[in-house]
Amino acid sequence: MATRTPFGYLFLAAPPEERLPVPDFRTVWGASQASPSPDLLDTLYTMQRRQEWLRECLIESDVEPLLFAGSARLTDGPASVGREMRRALGLDDGWAAGVSTWQDAVRELRRAIEHVGVMAVINGVVGNNTSRKLSVEEFRGFALTDPYAPLIFVNGADAKSAQMFTLAHELAHIWLGTEGVSGFASLFPGGSEVEDWCNAAAAELLVPSEELTPRWQEVKRGPRPFETLARAFKVSPVVAARRALDLDLVDRDAFRDFYKRYVKRDLATGASSTGGDFYNNQNTRVGELFASHVLRAAMEGRIGFKEAYDLTGLRGGTFQRYARRLGVNLP
Repeated sequence: MATRTPFGYLFLAAPPEERLPVPDFRTVWGASQASPSPDLLDTLYTMQRRQEWLRECLIESDVEPLLFAGSARLTDGPASVGREMRRALGLDDGWAAGVSTWQDAVRELRRAIEHVGVMAVINGVVGNNTSRKLSVEEFRGFALTDPYAPLIFVNGADAKSAQMFTLAHELAHIWLGTEGVSGFASLFPGGSEVEDWCNAAAAELLVPSEELTPRWQEVKRGPRPFETLARAFKVSPVVAARRALDLDLVDRDAFRDFYKRYVKRDLATGASSTGGDFYNNQNTRVGELFASHVLRAAMEGRIGFKEAYDLTGLRGGTFQRYARRLGVNLP
């Protein structure tokens, strides 16, 4: 129980080699990754089950597949795809100027992603089990592709400053139609062709080159240029630094040094806390897109409440109260 090892494994001469059920993009520069943890595997299997359920639900309802899912190719310019993604999400140039903080920007971006039909989950623990925290060192996020029910997952235990970029990065995976797990090194160049492409598309989505380049000339000699850019674009300083790297405004070593310093400082301030209102957290841990379909199916008698509980990870009165938060009064 303490190691979360299946009982049957205890009778084997050697533990079986467990593999990820999706491609692993965490391997960079030839470095291999350790076997996936039970926390990562359980999270992946839960998300796959939700995706499969919603896919079947949408197909039975004759919903058309999403045209953008898998529409891009590696031969496409990632910057142009990033601009296409921003248009599809309804995010105008300078959209982040309308929000006060980058926390609000993360929230708005996630809502925009769900609005176009992509499940966007942010969680720092396995389900609602706060004793099983997800490891940032193991993975940052993952994407599960599908033309009907694509899903992106962001490790909410990561520093808040990095979550917005991870959201955009995994969304680029959906556009490309290439699912997999992304790791800590995914922000750095020199990884796989897929990861570098998704990084470039995500960066253009968040910080358009035509806005950043002239702004850089104004701030580059200042004491904290990345923080200044972050305030201007209402994004994380990490996102601003990554964009400057993409446009050759800074070199890779400068970006790496800044990234390590900033994330260390951000984690030290407790920015990655998974606390807060339990029911508000369910909007990111479950997502309104998925939850609304489950609630509707339960109300219409297409699934039983036990299945609804299992799908959402919520039980009894907790499930009922969350439904009311979404404006649904269950019988």
